[in-house]
Amino acid sequence: MRLHKFLAAAGVASRRAAEKMIRQGRVKVNGETVTGMGVAIDPAADQVLVDGKKVALPAPDREYILLYKPAGFVTTMSDPYGRPTVRDLVRDAGVRVFPVGRLDMDTSGLLLLTNDGELANRLAHPSYGVEKEYLARVKGLPSPDVLKRLEGGVELEDGRTAPARVRLVKGGRQNSVLSLTIHEGRNRQVRRMLKAVGHPVTALKRVRYGPLTLSGLAEGEWRRLSRDEVAELSRPAGGDDGRKR
Repeated sequence: MRLHKFLAAAGVASRRAAEKMIRQGRVKVNGETVTGMGVAIDPAADQVLVDGKKVALPAPDREYILLYKPAGFVTTMSDPYGRPTVRDLVRDAGVRVFPVGRLDMDTSGLLLLTNDGELANRLAHPSYGVEKEYLARVKGLPSPDVLKRLEGGVELEDGRTAPARVRLVKGGRQNSVLSLTIHEGRNRQVRRMLKAVGHPVTALKRVRYGPLTLSGLAEGEWRRLSRDEVAELSRPAGGDDGRKR
Protein backbone atom coordinates (compact mmCIF):
# COMPACT_ATOMS: atom_id res chain seq x y z
CA MET A 1 0.00 0.00 0.00
CA ARG A 2 1.37 3.44 -0.95
CA LEU A 3 2.33 5.47 2.11
CA HIS A 4 0.17 8.50 1.26
CA LYS A 5 -2.85 6.24 0.68
CA PHE A 6 -2.18 4.51 4.00
CA LEU A 7 -2.13 7.86 5.83
CA ALA A 8 -5.41 8.83 4.20
CA ALA A 9 -7.03 5.48 5.02
CA ALA A 10 -5.88 5.85 8.63
CA GLY A 11 -7.66 9.20 8.83
CA VAL A 12 -4.54 11.33 9.22
CA ALA A 13 -5.21 13.62 6.25
CA SER A 14 -6.33 13.66 2.64
CA ARG A 15 -4.00 12.05 0.13
CA ARG A 16 -2.77 15.44 -1.08
CA ALA A 17 -2.18 16.66 2.48
CA ALA A 18 -0.47 13.34 3.33
CA GLU A 19 1.93 13.82 0.41
CA LYS A 20 2.81 17.26 1.78
CA MET A 21 3.45 15.80 5.24
CA ILE A 22 5.79 13.23 3.71
CA ARG A 23 7.74 15.88 1.79
CA GLN A 24 8.04 17.91 4.99
CA GLY A 25 9.81 14.99 6.71
CA ARG A 26 7.07 14.47 9.28
CA VAL A 27 6.61 10.77 8.53
CA LYS A 28 8.80 7.87 9.64
CA VAL A 29 8.57 4.24 8.54
CA ASN A 30 10.27 1.72 10.84
CA GLY A 31 12.26 4.52 12.47
CA GLU A 32 13.49 6.15 9.25
CA THR A 33 12.23 9.46 7.91
CA VAL A 34 10.64 9.15 4.47
CA THR A 35 10.47 12.17 2.16
CA GLY A 36 10.07 10.58 -1.27
CA MET A 37 6.80 9.80 -2.99
CA GLY A 38 5.77 6.32 -4.09
CA VAL A 39 7.04 4.46 -0.99
CA ALA A 40 5.08 1.24 -0.39
CA ILE A 41 4.49 -0.23 3.07
CA ASP A 42 2.88 -3.29 4.60
CA PRO A 43 0.22 -1.94 7.00
CA ALA A 44 0.28 -5.19 8.97
CA ALA A 45 4.04 -5.29 9.53
CA ASP A 46 5.54 -1.78 9.19
CA GLN A 47 5.43 0.89 11.90
CA VAL A 48 4.45 4.38 10.72
CA LEU A 49 4.85 7.53 12.83
CA VAL A 50 3.55 11.00 12.01
CA ASP A 51 5.04 13.76 14.14
CA GLY A 52 6.19 11.02 16.51
CA LYS A 53 2.75 9.45 16.93
CA LYS A 54 1.95 5.92 15.77
CA VAL A 55 -0.55 5.60 12.93
CA ALA A 56 -2.54 2.46 12.12
CA LEU A 57 -5.47 1.45 10.01
CA PRO A 58 -8.76 0.70 11.74
CA ALA A 59 -8.34 -2.74 13.28
CA PRO A 60 -9.78 -5.63 11.26
CA ASP A 61 -11.37 -8.59 12.93
CA ARG A 62 -8.34 -10.23 14.45
CA GLU A 63 -7.53 -13.81 13.52
CA TYR A 64 -5.09 -16.15 15.26
CA ILE A 65 -4.28 -19.47 13.60
CA LEU A 66 -2.05 -22.26 14.87
CA LEU A 67 -0.65 -24.39 12.05
CA TYR A 68 1.23 -27.69 12.20
CA LYS A 69 3.57 -26.95 9.31
CA PRO A 70 4.99 -29.96 7.48
CA ALA A 71 8.51 -29.91 6.10
CA GLY A 72 8.65 -28.85 2.46
CA PHE A 73 6.57 -25.66 2.80
CA VAL A 74 8.02 -22.16 2.67
CA THR A 75 7.05 -19.80 5.50
CA THR A 76 5.77 -17.04 3.23
CA MET A 77 2.40 -16.21 1.73
CA SER A 78 3.78 -16.31 -1.83
CA ASP A 79 6.91 -17.66 -3.48
CA PRO A 80 8.46 -16.46 -6.76
CA TYR A 81 9.84 -19.96 -7.43
CA GLY A 82 6.46 -21.65 -7.20
CA ARG A 83 7.28 -23.68 -4.11
CA PRO A 84 4.41 -24.68 -1.77
CA THR A 85 3.79 -22.09 0.95
CA VAL A 86 2.02 -22.04 4.30
CA ARG A 87 -0.70 -20.00 2.61
CA ASP A 88 -1.68 -23.13 0.72
CA LEU A 89 -2.27 -24.86 4.06
CA VAL A 90 -4.56 -22.19 5.57
CA ARG A 91 -6.32 -21.06 2.41
CA ASP A 92 -9.61 -22.57 3.58
CA ALA A 93 -9.55 -20.32 6.67
CA GLY A 94 -10.92 -17.59 4.40
CA VAL A 95 -8.89 -14.78 5.99
CA ARG A 96 -5.70 -12.89 5.17
CA VAL A 97 -3.05 -13.68 7.77
CA PHE A 98 0.74 -13.72 7.85
CA PRO A 99 3.30 -15.83 9.75
CA VAL A 100 4.79 -14.72 13.05
CA GLY A 101 8.49 -15.46 12.63
CA ARG A 102 9.73 -18.22 10.36
CA LEU A 103 10.31 -21.93 10.14
CA ASP A 104 12.80 -23.16 7.57
CA MET A 105 11.39 -25.01 4.60
CA ASP A 106 12.86 -28.27 5.91
CA THR A 107 11.64 -27.69 9.49
CA SER A 108 8.21 -28.83 10.64
CA GLY A 109 6.09 -27.86 13.60
CA LEU A 110 4.15 -25.07 15.24
CA LEU A 111 3.66 -21.84 13.32
CA LEU A 112 1.45 -18.97 14.41
CA LEU A 113 -0.29 -16.86 11.76
CA THR A 114 -2.31 -13.71 12.43
CA ASN A 115 -3.47 -10.35 11.09
CA ASP A 116 -2.75 -8.74 14.47
CA GLY A 117 0.36 -6.84 13.45
CA GLU A 118 0.87 -5.21 16.85
CA LEU A 119 0.97 -8.54 18.69
CA ALA A 120 3.10 -10.13 15.97
CA ASN A 121 5.71 -7.38 16.24
CA ARG A 122 5.90 -7.76 20.01
CA LEU A 123 6.17 -11.54 19.87
CA ALA A 124 8.97 -11.31 17.31
CA HIS A 125 10.99 -8.81 19.35
CA PRO A 126 13.83 -10.55 21.28
CA SER A 127 13.23 -8.43 24.39
CA TYR A 128 10.00 -10.32 25.09
CA GLY A 129 11.80 -13.65 25.25
CA VAL A 130 9.03 -15.90 23.93
CA GLU A 131 10.15 -19.49 24.49
CA LYS A 132 10.38 -21.80 21.50
CA GLU A 133 10.90 -25.52 22.07
CA TYR A 134 12.29 -27.81 19.38
CA LEU A 135 12.82 -31.53 19.02
CA ALA A 136 15.97 -32.19 17.01
CA ARG A 137 17.19 -35.50 15.66
CA VAL A 138 20.96 -35.26 15.39
CA LYS A 139 23.83 -37.39 14.24
CA GLY A 140 25.68 -39.23 16.97
CA LEU A 141 25.28 -39.17 20.75
CA PRO A 142 25.99 -35.80 22.40
CA SER A 143 28.08 -36.08 25.55
CA PRO A 144 27.20 -34.36 28.84
CA ASP A 145 29.88 -31.77 28.07
CA VAL A 146 28.21 -31.00 24.73
CA LEU A 147 24.85 -30.56 26.44
CA LYS A 148 26.46 -28.12 28.88
CA ARG A 149 27.96 -26.16 25.99
CA LEU A 150 24.53 -25.84 24.41
CA GLU A 151 23.00 -24.77 27.72
CA GLY A 152 25.65 -22.13 28.32
CA GLY A 153 25.61 -20.63 24.84
CA VAL A 154 27.42 -21.47 21.61
CA GLU A 155 29.69 -19.13 19.68
CA LEU A 156 28.29 -18.60 16.16
CA GLU A 157 29.37 -16.32 13.35
CA ASP A 158 26.79 -13.73 14.45
CA GLY A 159 27.71 -13.90 18.13
CA ARG A 160 27.22 -16.12 21.13
CA THR A 161 23.77 -17.58 21.68
CA ALA A 162 21.87 -16.99 24.89
CA PRO A 163 21.64 -19.84 27.41
CA ALA A 164 19.23 -22.60 26.41
CA ARG A 165 17.48 -25.48 28.13
CA VAL A 166 18.61 -28.80 26.71
CA ARG A 167 17.49 -32.35 27.41
CA LEU A 168 18.52 -35.66 25.89
CA VAL A 169 15.23 -37.31 24.93
CA LYS A 170 16.66 -40.41 23.26
CA GLY A 171 20.29 -41.40 22.90
CA GLY A 172 21.80 -43.65 20.27
CA ARG A 173 25.19 -44.29 18.72
CA GLN A 174 24.02 -43.30 15.23
CA ASN A 175 21.25 -40.80 16.01
CA SER A 176 19.87 -39.04 19.09
CA VAL A 177 16.91 -36.80 19.87
CA LEU A 178 17.31 -33.59 21.85
CA SER A 179 14.84 -31.10 23.25
CA LEU A 180 16.08 -27.50 23.01
CA THR A 181 14.25 -24.47 24.37
CA ILE A 182 15.46 -21.06 23.23
CA HIS A 183 14.03 -17.55 23.26
CA GLU A 184 16.06 -16.03 20.45
CA GLY A 185 14.98 -16.07 16.84
CA ARG A 186 18.13 -16.08 14.75
CA ASN A 187 18.12 -17.56 11.28
CA ARG A 188 18.44 -21.37 11.44
CA GLN A 189 19.70 -20.98 15.00
CA VAL A 190 19.07 -24.49 16.33
CA ARG A 191 20.63 -26.10 13.28
CA ARG A 192 23.69 -23.87 13.53
CA MET A 193 24.08 -24.47 17.27
CA LEU A 194 24.04 -28.23 16.88
CA LYS A 195 26.36 -28.18 13.88
CA ALA A 196 28.79 -26.03 15.89
CA VAL A 197 29.02 -28.68 18.62
CA GLY A 198 29.54 -31.51 16.12
CA HIS A 199 26.04 -32.99 15.98
CA PRO A 200 24.31 -31.78 12.81
CA VAL A 201 20.53 -31.93 12.61
CA THR A 202 18.83 -34.54 10.44
CA ALA A 203 15.25 -33.54 11.35
CA LEU A 204 13.83 -30.60 13.27
CA LYS A 205 10.36 -29.84 14.65
CA ARG A 206 9.10 -26.92 16.73
CA VAL A 207 6.74 -28.35 19.35
CA ARG A 208 5.98 -25.26 21.45
CA TYR A 209 5.72 -21.50 21.00
CA GLY A 210 5.17 -19.73 24.30
CA PRO A 211 2.09 -21.42 25.82
CA LEU A 212 1.00 -23.02 22.53
CA THR A 213 1.63 -26.67 21.60
CA LEU A 214 0.73 -29.00 18.73
CA SER A 215 -1.65 -31.06 20.85
CA GLY A 216 -4.56 -32.42 18.80
CA LEU A 217 -3.17 -31.48 15.40
CA ALA A 218 -1.74 -33.65 12.63
CA GLU A 219 0.79 -32.38 10.09
CA GLY A 220 -0.82 -29.90 7.72
CA GLU A 221 -3.76 -29.20 10.03
CA TRP A 222 -4.62 -25.85 11.61
CA ARG A 223 -7.04 -24.43 14.14
CA ARG A 224 -8.04 -21.04 15.49
CA LEU A 225 -6.83 -20.06 18.93
CA SER A 226 -9.37 -19.71 21.70
CA ARG A 227 -9.91 -16.39 23.43
CA ASP A 228 -8.10 -17.72 26.50
CA GLU A 229 -5.12 -18.84 24.38
CA VAL A 230 -4.86 -15.38 22.80
CA ALA A 231 -4.92 -13.77 26.24
CA GLU A 232 -2.28 -16.17 27.54
CA LEU A 233 -0.10 -15.63 24.47
CA SER A 234 -0.42 -11.87 24.87
CA ARG A 235 0.70 -11.79 28.50
CA PRO A 236 4.42 -12.50 28.01
CA ALA A 237 4.44 -10.09 25.09
CA GLY A 238 2.97 -7.24 27.12
CA GLY A 239 -0.36 -7.47 25.30
CA ASP A 240 -3.81 -6.41 26.38
CA ASP A 241 -5.65 -9.40 27.79
CA GLY A 242 -8.93 -7.68 27.13
CA ARG A 243 -8.45 -7.28 23.36
CA LYS A 244 -11.56 -7.98 21.32
CA ARG A 245 -11.60 -10.73 18.77
